[in-house]
Amino acid sequence: MSAKAEPWQTAEIAGPKKALVITKPEVAAAMIKRAKRPILIVGHLSTKTDSDTGKMIDYTIRLNKATGIPVVATAHTIREFVKQGFQPAAQMSAMDIGNRLKDPTWNGLDGKGPYDVALFMGLPYYMEFVILSGLKHFATNLKTISLDKYYDPHASWSFPNLKVEEWTQSFETIIKKLGGN
Repeated sequence: MSAKAEPWQTAEIAGPKKALVITKPEVAAAMIKRAKRPILIVGHLSTKTDSDTGKMIDYTIRLNKATGIPVVATAHTIREFVKQGFQPAAQMSAMDIGNRLKDPTWNGLDGKGPYDVALFMGLPYYMEFVILSGLKHFATNLKTISLDKYYDPHASWSFPNLKVEEWTQSFETIIKKLGGN
């Protein structure tokens, strides 16, 4: 797996604090396992069919089944989840969940307190970039992990820019390490 840690979108400057690169998918799986209150935010790009990876939404459902992490469906993603017989914990806009995660008084979707790890996948790069920037600066107790195949410097942890095959293999490893199939 390559470890190139440059923002996928050119001319984006993240500042001095950048995401640590996930060079081994086992590291991501270990971070997810250790999280006390993780949450997974899934964007509409997860519903797009890629000839090499299928649909990312399938990985989301498998990850939820393996871990029980609550899933927040953004945009029109809910429709695809329901078609597959899966009910996410919530549906809201990506900006709304980003703002709620920044709010220190928000007790989460279930009212049991703030989340300690937020996983992101399937959002447009430019949107995730901005949301993660806000969380990096204003939600200092929240760790963020970008599960997309492009390096996002505003996350706490991010994959480097990966080829489709590497990304697919990484996701399969994460799900397997978390007890999924």
